Amino acid sequence: MGAVVALDFETSDRWPDSACALGLVKVENGVIVDELYRLIRPPSSRVYFTEIHGLTWDMLKNEPTFDALWPEFSAFMQGAELLVAHNASFDRRVLCGTCERYGLTPPPLPFACTVKGSRRGLKLPHNRLCDVCEHLGIELNHHHAMSDARAAARIYLHLRSIGLSDADMMLK
Repeated sequence: MGAVVALDFETSDRWPDSACALGLVKVENGVIVDELYRLIRPPSSRVYFTEIHGLTWDMLKNEPTFDALWPEFSAFMQGAELLVAHNASFDRRVLCGTCERYGLTPPPLPFACTVKGSRRGLKLPHNRLCDVCEHLGIELNHHHAMSDARAAARIYLHLRSIGLSDADMMLK
């Protein structure tokens, strides 16, 4: 297993360029080796999802914008062969949308989805992050980007340990 980075975005509104928090977790040789969490100043002062993630404009307005943080984020992802997220289509959309907004090139890495993997490997009635974490005994502070990224990394490692391959979880 090569290096992978699990990630989770929180957004301030429904648009894909509204990242307001990012959690990143690096996994090498089946072990979590590093983590990075940053709040991000979104492009607008409207923050609609406070009731979900707890973030407000007052908490975000003095944070760096995504483009200012991009060197740190891209350096963290350096060497990864794969990005992993729970409901990866959302996180891929936010990564690409935010990069596009700031004229940045997203990393040319494939995405694996732990929702897809959970459906294949765990056969649970529901595959929401909170349900999978409860089933696997993974601690979760849901909708905190660092906690969600850490959970996605642990779910990914579990799915690999029970025989699922990256191809079994790959987004198209």
